[in-house]
Amino acid sequence: MKFTKIVGVTIVSVLLLSFWQSWAHSTRGGEALSGQGWWSARRDSAGVAPDPVRWRDTAIVQVYAAPTYGWRGLVAVHPWIILKAKGETRYRRYEVISWGSDNVIRLNYTLPDGFWYGATPKLLVEHRGEAAQVMIPQIDAAIKSYPWPQTYRAWPGPNSNTFLAHIGREVPALKLDMPANAIGKDYRSIANPVGLAPSGSGVQVSVLGALGVTLALEEGLEVNLLGMNLGIDVNPPALRLPFIGRLGFDNVDQQQER
Repeated sequence: MKFTKIVGVTIVSVLLLSFWQSWAHSTRGGEALSGQGWWSARRDSAGVAPDPVRWRDTAIVQVYAAPTYGWRGLVAVHPWIILKAKGETRYRRYEVISWGSDNVIRLNYTLPDGFWYGATPKLLVEHRGEAAQVMIPQIDAAIKSYPWPQTYRAWPGPNSNTFLAHIGREVPALKLDMPANAIGKDYRSIANPVGLAPSGSGVQVSVLGALGVTLALEEGLEVNLLGMNLGIDVNPPALRLPFIGRLGFDNVDQQQER
């Protein structure tokens, strides 16, 4: 009983500290609860994506995530993927959005590296050159095979994070390590609770994205309880926490291919 109480207090303390850290970060950056309307929030380029004209002869694939709009940005992120093949001078941006169309998969909804309603996008993974060129047709195929093109649920999914996780599973070479606060990334149909982790580098057991466990090279060990994920990553070392996603070494540079 004493051990159970200690574990319970520890988990609650971690959750509270994680939420406080998310609140502090959003307050410093002005990215949540700013009172700014969505119609006037920043949507211009954050200056992260390479100039596609300058890099005409290089294939590029990047995945971004940014806090969702409003108070939801304290607990979750919205991701998207951009890509261009060798010889192309414009990116294609793909993501899932709940409003505006029966088909939730959107192409070029906004700028490739644009602020997401005021929130600064964070680069999760980048590949350039031949490796990117090879995986682009695989990414296109994964987008076409997304199982829920007309369904969106903020919790527990399927949603925008479910979409990117599907691409990661179908294209393991992407090495996509989605943060712990990417709510919906663990969503799986009730008929298919066991399969690849979102990175494609390990295994996952998940009941509708609300209860599960993941063990993988990219994600490390992660437990999901009602969409709140806790875990330990060793590649590179970091804590995987709800609300803030990751606390420790960044993993973007290790996944770049120049």
